[in-house]
Amino acid sequence: MRPDETPETNVDDQKMTRAEFLTATGKTVVLLGLGAAGYASWNSLTSRLAQRKLTPIAEYPGSPWYSMAVDLTTCIGCGKCVDACCTENDVPPEHFRTWVERYVVKKDGSVVIDSPDGGRDGFTDASDSDSDVEKAFFVPKLCNHCDDSPCIQVCPVGATFRTEEGVVLVDYDYCVGCRYCIQACPYGSRFWNEKKKTADKCTLCYHRIKKGQQPACVSVCPVNARIFGDLTDPESPLSKFIKSNPVMTLKPHLKTGAKVVYKGLSKEVV
Repeated sequence: MRPDETPETNVDDQKMTRAEFLTATGKTVVLLGLGAAGYASWNSLTSRLAQRKLTPIAEYPGSPWYSMAVDLTTCIGCGKCVDACCTENDVPPEHFRTWVERYVVKKDGSVVIDSPDGGRDGFTDASDSDSDVEKAFFVPKLCNHCDDSPCIQVCPVGATFRTEEGVVLVDYDYCVGCRYCIQACPYGSRFWNEKKKTADKCTLCYHRIKKGQQPACVSVCPVNARIFGDLTDPESPLSKFIKSNPVMTLKPHLKTGAKVVYKGLSKEVV
């Protein structure tokens, strides 16, 4: 059921002073020039900035307040999450509510990114010689269900809204197909569903979580790389994961209040 009112997010906690911004930016520039050791410090710094709003506390607009974490240190890029999502939600061909990208970082600093069929069938061996590769890793992506969602702000008819549990959804009956939300999303998480004639995206499998089930992508992961839960519950798997691991959001500088967090997020992705 669609709520009559969308909970307002207190953005004061997410604001950064000019001094903090300049300090963080200066440190980032210096640390990135120091190689691996510098990056470790950079990751620690940016994790603290990105984690401010995500530390499990009770000060959320609603309870439960759902979100997800992704552990990139365990993801194997098998694509089972993508396949489960497409099957569960009848996602049209060539579109994805969640997808997996592979990053191959070469020793010369160049980065090759691919996601064949959204990573649904996994990945074949990279064509690059092992001697040329510095590192390689997988990054699952999905809607970040932002607390300050650009998509909600630009929708002219209120078809994109946030539920009382913090899940950003699309009301397919209200959507007029202007596609403003697709353009506004800085994470590329939305697409045009030709069958429905509406914008579409990840819903965290809202129909499942309302029944107490896990999102389809979480339930099939063989290495438990996706962790779903309630941010207002300190005993939830998600809250415990965030408390015990350094995590970051994608593009934290945009201050969208993104709720999906990552462990092991490399600077090539941010």
